[in-house]
Amino acid sequence: MVDESNDQVKEELQEEEKPPEEFQEGIGSPEAEEQEEIIALRKELEDLRLKSEEFLNGWQRERAEFTNFKKRIDREREMAHQNAAGSIIRRYLDVLDDLERALMNRPAQGDGASWADGIELIYRKLLATLEAEGVEPMNTVGQPFDPNLHEAISQEHSPEHESGQIIGVVKNGYLIGDRVLRPALVRVAQ
Repeated sequence: MVDESNDQVKEELQEEEKPPEEFQEGIGSPEAEEQEEIIALRKELEDLRLKSEEFLNGWQRERAEFTNFKKRIDREREMAHQNAAGSIIRRYLDVLDDLERALMNRPAQGDGASWADGIELIYRKLLATLEAEGVEPMNTVGQPFDPNLHEAISQEHSPEHESGQIIGVVKNGYLIGDRVLRPALVRVAQ
């Protein structure tokens, strides 16, 4: 019975601590208000976190696209340079061929020999200029025939070479970078 009376006293005290009902209507308990504010702040924080992740993902995607764009522009610029240089250099390859033919038939003695030495210096200077532009002669003799790099002008029987192997070069081929500037004119073993 003592327990029952204690419970009644506690209930009465709690009722006395509560403000009258007319005052409770507009006023919530401070703990409830704090809980509601915390919930609202957490929701706002989560919304802002999601928005910031969305902005970060968009920024990273745009940055990757811009990097790819720069790489593509650089490749296109390099290709344009190679195309422009290639079209000009192709004209000089004929001059280079003429100098090579002249040096193959150079005189060994007399005034012609010293003149041929001057021609050889011009030839070497032209070769050095072309190499500085990225032009490289193809290594073709003894290689297998490749229609992407070579043009066959004849097929000949050759017991020393395998079928399809290049046995002679009529006109040298040249590369600029990894592209064919001029294919080599070759004789192919049959």
